[in-house]
Amino acid sequence: MTKNNKTKTVYIVICALFAAIIAVSAQVALPLPTNVPITLHTFGVALCAAVGGSLIGTVSTSVYVLLGAVGLPVFSMMRGGFAVLLGPTGGFLFGFIPFAFFCGMNCKNVAAKTAISLVGLIVCYLCGALQYALIAQIGFIESIVAVVLPFMLKDTLSVIAAQLMAIPIRKALAGSGVLR
Repeated sequence: MTKNNKTKTVYIVICALFAAIIAVSAQVALPLPTNVPITLHTFGVALCAAVGGSLIGTVSTSVYVLLGAVGLPVFSMMRGGFAVLLGPTGGFLFGFIPFAFFCGMNCKNVAAKTAISLVGLIVCYLCGALQYALIAQIGFIESIVAVVLPFMLKDTLSVIAAQLMAIPIRKALAGSGVLR
């Protein structure tokens, strides 16, 4: 196997592993009356992207969403299929893709990386709140109150924790030659 093929194989395996980590984080779920459960999704996406960078994080998250779209039960509470993507939580699932991109951006320090990750979280919230408002047939502000405000503290802490945890993981992977 050539070095180039070996590198491609390593990146494919990393993306698959990160998609699996996101799927597992989705299963830690607490259902709510709004049909938008409290999960560890945000932490899983942020950690994978912070470790892998924007490209690997975005690809891994996209793979996760595609696996769910074709029916694999990777979404919260072991759900899958297009019905979930078109349902009340679908906007958040789609929003995880740009969120991963922002979380993986290369910045000079953890504070800047966390700030840019929080911008990505806002994008994710906007996607989720918009779709929820359309599905629930409520106003956008009502949607924000119902499905964004209750999650803001948990998600902000998840992003901070993921960015901090990513530092030693990234160093270990870079030291072993797995990531550059």
